Amino acid sequence: MAALPVPLLALLLLAGCGGPGAAGQRRKEMVLSEKVNQLMEWASKRSVIRMNGDKFRRLVKAPPRNYSVIVMFTALQPHRQCVVCKQADEEYQILANSWRYSSAFTNKIFFAMVDFDEGSDVFQMLNMNSAPTFINFPAKGKPKRGDTYELQVRGFAAEQLARWVADRTDVHIRVIRPPNYAGPLMLGLLLAVIGGLVYLRGSNLDFLYNKTGWAFAALCFVLAMTSGQMWNHIRGPPYAHKNPHTGQVNYIHGSSQAQFVAETHIVLLFNGGVTLGMVLLHEAATSDMDVGKRKIMCIAGIGLVVLFFSWLLSVFRSKYHGYPYRYVSL
Repeated sequence: MAALPVPLLALLLLAGCGGPGAAGQRRKEMVLSEKVNQLMEWASKRSVIRMNGDKFRRLVKAPPRNYSVIVMFTALQPHRQCVVCKQADEEYQILANSWRYSSAFTNKIFFAMVDFDEGSDVFQMLNMNSAPTFINFPAKGKPKRGDTYELQVRGFAAEQLARWVADRTDVHIRVIRPPNYAGPLMLGLLLAVIGGLVYLRGSNLDFLYNKTGWAFAALCFVLAMTSGQMWNHIRGPPYAHKNPHTGQVNYIHGSSQAQFVAETHIVLLFNGGVTLGMVLLHEAATSDMDVGKRKIMCIAGIGLVVLFFSWLLSVFRSKYHGYPYRYVSL
């Protein structure tokens, strides 16, 4: 039997072995399988996988990857004094647990965390200078603009994060929060107090017709609603923002599309000051007190209105840049 030419023999051997392309594909599948198995093993122990620089580069940045990874970049160590990071971490844990223990759990998406003190090289690699930050690393390609979560606009509530995850990965997570008995306990306490007052004063219920009491209660409700308490309840924004480089704490959000919890308290205080000034002016004009006391109340009322309304305008100007009006230059 005649010997085959060397080039033809090489072709037949490559064909029999599947060629270098097939070998590369098998190796790629083996690497991918190892990565998925490793992530599934970690996810079975902890819903949020903690990563350092090596794990991040190997399991998130390096191909191949057929799964998405939601990564929270944070700074949870006490010496970092990042209060917002701790609050965001609590919501992130709720989201990850809701996914890990749901019946729809698959290896299509994983939740991970990189702490600055454990992976500062990752922060440098991504040119990241703030925390917390949420980024989705998709199964294919690099993260796009929409893959970075707009924390200042949406807040860090688990429900908001779940909507963003669904938008970026098509994975819908039903957020399940641990039972919170604070609400029912407070309601029961309130009902007990009301019931006790009615029982003790069963023969005299005139206090229920007290216009001043009802007016004060209504005023408190209005001040709470107009300051943005409902927005905070829905969006779950951070209390304030601390710049990790300068250490400066901002209590007023610089955008008109968002706010901090501290900003709500500030606006409530300013609105309360303006309201108190108006009440004093009304009392000065309608009360039967002597003229001297009425003058003092009038001056105090005008001072409160001017001062607190000026501060309200200052807050408004800081959020709506270019707004030209003010009372007092602050």
